[in-house]
Order: sequence, then C-alpha cells, then structure tokens
Amino acid sequence: MALKVLVFAETREGVLKKSSREALGLARRLADSEGGGEVAAVLAVDSAGDLVDRLARAGADRIYLSENPLFSGYSPGGFAAAAVKAAAGFAPAVVILAGTALGKDLTPRISARLGVSAATDVISVDTDGGRITALRPAFGGKVQMRLSFTSSPAILCIRANVFQTLEVESRSARVEKLAVEPSAQDLALRITGVKKTVGERPDVAEADLVVSGGRGMKEGESFRLLEQLAAALGAGIGASRAAVDAGWRPHGDQVGQTGKFVSPTLYVACGISGAVQHLAGMIGSKVIVAINKDPDAPIFKVANYGVVGDVFEVIPALVEELKKHS
Repeated sequence: MALKVLVFAETREGVLKKSSREALGLARRLADSEGGGEVAAVLAVDSAGDLVDRLARAGADRIYLSENPLFSGYSPGGFAAAAVKAAAGFAPAVVILAGTALGKDLTPRISARLGVSAATDVISVDTDGGRITALRPAFGGKVQMRLSFTSSPAILCIRANVFQTLEVESRSARVEKLAVEPSAQDLALRITGVKKTVGERPDVAEADLVVSGGRGMKEGESFRLLEQLAAALGAGIGASRAAVDAGWRPHGDQVGQTGKFVSPTLYVACGISGAVQHLAGMIGSKVIVAINKDPDAPIFKVANYGVVGDVFEVIPALVEELKKHS
C-alpha cells in the first residue's frame, strides 16, 4: 500500500530551514520504502518566492500552499489550521514536523485538533506495511522507547540533525492552493515580536559542529577560548545549565533537558562534568570529544574521545594545531 506522508515546512526570512529539509528527506525515504508513496508539504507563508522549487528538490511531490499576510511570522493557530486542512485533503498516514521551537509548539496543537497521538524527539522511524514505529530516547537518554501508533495519522516531531536531507537538482511538485481563514480563536494567541541574537556563530540547535563549555570554564571571560576554537572549526557555541545559570552565556546557548537538543556531527565538551540533564541534550551527537581534568567525570562514559587535562592548556594547543591545517 502506497504511503502518504505530510510535512510541515518551516521557513525563516524566506529560507527553508535545514531541519525541515531533514523532515522531507525522512518523508521521502518512508514513502519510497512502501512502493511509490507520496510526500506532500504544507507551506504557510506571506509570499512563497522560490520556496516551492526548494520544497520539490527536497523531496515533495505535492505542496499545499497558503499565502496570507498573517503568516509573515509564526501564527500558532493559523499554522495549525493550515496543517489540519491539508491533512484533511491529503489523508496522510504520517505527519512530520521538525523538532525546532516552532515544531515543538505546533506538534501538540495539530495532534489535539486531529485527535491522534504524537511522538516527540524522534530519532528513528520504520514502516512495515503501513504500520509506523518510532524510536525516541527517554529518562535522560538512558533508555530508548519504541512506539507504535494505533490511530492515523501518526504525528512525528523529529530531532534535528539526525536525518539526512535530500537534494535533487531537477524536480517539480504539484501546487495546490490552500485557502485558510483562521478563526478568532486561532488568532487569540499572537507573536508580537521576535528578539534575535546577534552573532557570527551558527545556532547551536542546527549547527553541524558544536563546542560547549561548562562549570570548568570558571568564568564567562574564559568562553573566549571556546570562541577561538569554534571559529577554527566553524562551530556553534553551547553551554551547560551551570554556565548559563552563572550568567556566562545566554539561555539560547544552553544544551540539555531545559535547553536545546543538539545532534551535531561533532560535539566538543569543555569543562563539562556530564550531568544527566546535559547528556540528554547532546547524547545524539555522532562524535563526542570530552576535555576535563577529572578522569572520573561522567562525560567520559559517553565520549568517543576523551582528553584528561586542563581546558586552559588543551584548548589553546588545539586551536594552534587547527590553524596549522587551515
């Protein structure tokens, strides 16, 4: 049976987010695994621009396009209404959202309106004859739960930087206009402003390389060392809750259960002991390098590579070595 998969496409300033391209890549693989399934994307924006072409090249066969001035920014009720209307017309077996701040907020809204179950922080998805199962970590990453769905569609909010994107140079998609008139209730909650962080480093939630610092950095000024390392690697900068609570880094940099979940190719933990709350936010990293002077620090139990040493000696030496090869 051909599998239909619907993806909510998230954009920022007219650009399709990488996390949504990952969602489309997963949707394409699920649809193709069931013998010629179909992937549709919901696009709720004020103006589509070249996004239709980008969605097609990322794996979409069909695009439900809703253009509305109300969608110039995030409209929780409006976006949910667009997704639900698209689902009603497309009848998908699976609905996928990226695990961004927007996706995490929107997932339960869509789930409640459709009256079906949702799984969040999904790191793996399988399908067998249309039966969907999802894998997600639990208890701070100590165990993994495999979930199956008895209702349809299955709503999946996937962890960023886990699934591969798809990019096809020449590919088209059918566009269907989606007329969405948000109700007064839909518009009761409005985003009145967005405070943007200013910096040269990529957002830690979407960065492919992340350098993080913890209590072992001793003070905020010491994070300049991490900025040098991040610059040499082209990485984003993260922090443990202890470093954020101390005022050394903004909350937007926090990695962990009460911060951001990251899944980069490389995660460098500097002066981070490895509390379970922090591990929950970075355990999905493909390669973990830990630098800590305490050989018994819990972080070494999950690290692929460990350096037992003083971060104030190891990091400058590492930066100098990287500069030689740049």
